[in-house]
Parts: sequence; structure tokens; C-alpha cells
Amino acid sequence: MTPVSRRLSPVSLRALLALAVLCVMVSTTGWTAVRPPAAEGARAAAVAAWMTGSAGLRQLPAPTSPPAAISHFFASLTAAQRARLAERYPLVVGNLDGVSPTLRYRANRLALAEQQTRARRLAHSGELNFSGQRQASELATRYASLLTPGRQILAFDPTGSGLVAEVFGDLSTARRVAVVVPGSDTDVLDFESANKPYEAPVGMGQALYEAERREAPDAHTAVIAWAGYTAPVGLGLDASTGTLAERGAPRLESLLASLPRRATVSLFCHSYGSVLCGVAAPHLPHGRVRDLAVFGSPGMRADRVSDLRTTAHVWAARDSGDWISDVPYVEFAGLGHGADPVSAAFGARVLSAAGADGHSGYFAPGSTSLADFADIALGRYGSVVCRSGASCTTGLR
Repeated sequence: MTPVSRRLSPVSLRALLALAVLCVMVSTTGWTAVRPPAAEGARAAAVAAWMTGSAGLRQLPAPTSPPAAISHFFASLTAAQRARLAERYPLVVGNLDGVSPTLRYRANRLALAEQQTRARRLAHSGELNFSGQRQASELATRYASLLTPGRQILAFDPTGSGLVAEVFGDLSTARRVAVVVPGSDTDVLDFESANKPYEAPVGMGQALYEAERREAPDAHTAVIAWAGYTAPVGLGLDASTGTLAERGAPRLESLLASLPRRATVSLFCHSYGSVLCGVAAPHLPHGRVRDLAVFGSPGMRADRVSDLRTTAHVWAARDSGDWISDVPYVEFAGLGHGADPVSAAFGARVLSAAGADGHSGYFAPGSTSLADFADIALGRYGSVVCRSGASCTTGLR
């Protein structure tokens, strides 16, 4: 990762100092989001059992094995053996990059059903206080939604605030795959929203998939709403440093390595998710990840596009009403995330955000940003609308 080396103006230094003070206040005065009662240890126990298990006389591979090794192992099993592993170790199989999407969907339905039963029990037990019971009830409701017939849950881990990913379309046959990487305050409970659907990962992914289908009904596409990393909560220190992005980047890289080799991939990274994508950028599969789009970004921990060391086309967008424009675009002593991705000096291809709604409304129906995202995902660069009418598609085919 290339450190930001430009000189800081007095204004930037004052803004950064204010940010540091805010971060200290947030981290020490109890401004923390209420967390649901976690199924602590559930996946750890499942992994421990998996490591002592076998398929026939063969030892099971470590869950941390590369996707290619996982894929090779599962391909060597019979259909009955694969099904038994999914039934016995759903919290492991459902999160293994390299396992077929269909088997992961099945495993995650089993894991979700188990956790739903647990949450329902806790919601009516004396083990928790009123607040804990309410949170357990909310979790049970969320799990019930994720278990709706037809939903394709690619990953599910109830540990902590929870990790989850969902697929729209047929991932096994897709020729183009888009991955939506959300930002702060994303967990199992916030994975979808009835009140503001396009501000949550599910709504983002679904809106993008539907926009692609309208543009190209016969195209083989899939979209993954990927809340597969531990995101920051609020505006605390975690949101101001790259620590969680650095921890989450290998998980994103593993997902990308497991996608169908024939498919080209586009990343759409929102807010803190763009920090994660910036950290992961040098390790993206060259040639397969065709596009990297960031929006509402606080920075990518780089000075310029060349610092990302990626062959992907880098795009950026920001709505005029997005409060993220007020953050100090600097990186100093680990605080801040570097240069502004929509600045001319950064060198990204800057998209129009007309019709977007503030920081979280880039997937709003009818917005130019959503139409641009769909065109990028489909490789239809000639239809992309750039900011201020300027060309941002020169040299693209």
C-alpha cells in the first residue's frame, strides 16, 4: 500500500485533527451501535468438528485452503458425499470458496434454519434481558427472510454481528459477475431494509441486477451482494483506519478467486467498502476483474490510480449532496484514507451521479449512477454518462 506523501495544508491538518478528536470521542463515550446477541463460537465449533472429520477415508481440507484446492477436493467426491458434508457441517461448507454455489445455498439454508431456531428460543427465554430478547427476535425475523424460497445465500456466518452474501442470477453460468461491497454499519440485521431498500446490500444488488436485465435481457449475468467482512460501526476509529479493510481484503480476494473462470468481474464499492477495495486492488486477478467502481468514497488509501497497481478500469462517483465530501482526504499516522477518488489528480474515470440521493442513494431507481453501474457491469462503456459531460470512456471498448 502506497502511503500518501503530499504535503498537508493547514486546513487539512486542522480537519484531520478534528477527525482524530471525533474518533477518540466516539471510541470512548459509548457511541456504539447495539449489537445483536451473537451465536459466539458456532462456526468455530463447526470448524473444529470439520478438522476431525473425513469423507470416506480422506481427511477434509482446511477451510483456509485456496479455492482451487477446495474445488478439486469436492470434485473428487460423490454427490452423496458432498450432500452429507453440507448436512453435517453447514456453517463450514456454506462459507467455503471453491464449493459449487448450489451446494453452498443448500448448506446455508440449513445453517440459517438452525440459527433461526436458536434465536426464537432466546427471544422467549430468561437467559436474556428485554433488550437481548428483542434483538434475538429481530435476528429470527431476519433469518426467516433469508430463508424465503428462491433466495440464494452464498455465505452466512452468525459470529459477532454476522456475515452474509446473496446472489442474484445464475452464478454458475454467468459470463459477467458484479460484486457489490458495502460500507460501514453493515451486518446481518442491516443486510436488507424494508424502509430504505436501495441503501442496504440486498437492495443495491437487486437494483443492479434488474438494471442489467432491462438493458440486456439475454446476457448471462449475476450480482453478488457481499457483506462478507466485518464493517466499521458508525464514525469511530475503525471507520478512520484501514485495519478492518486489511482484514477483509483477503476474504474478497478469496471470493473473486472462486468465481467462474469464464466470467469477467466488476466491483462496485461503497463508502468504507471502497477502502477495502483499494487495499485489495493490487491482488485482484489481472484480466478477470475488468472494472473497479467506487462511490461515496472516503479514499482508497492511495494517492492516484497507478498506486492501486491494478489492470482494472477505475471509476469513481460522488453525489453533490453526499456528506463524505466533507471528510479530510488525507492519510496521516494511520488516520484517513488518502486522496479523493473523484479529484482530477487521482485519475479515475469520474461518473455522473445525477439522480442519486446523498451518501447511500447511488442505486436509486432512475438515477444516472445506477444506469452507469449497469452499463459498466455489462461492458457497455459507450453508454456510460460521465460527470459534467466530460468524456471518461476514452480508450475503452
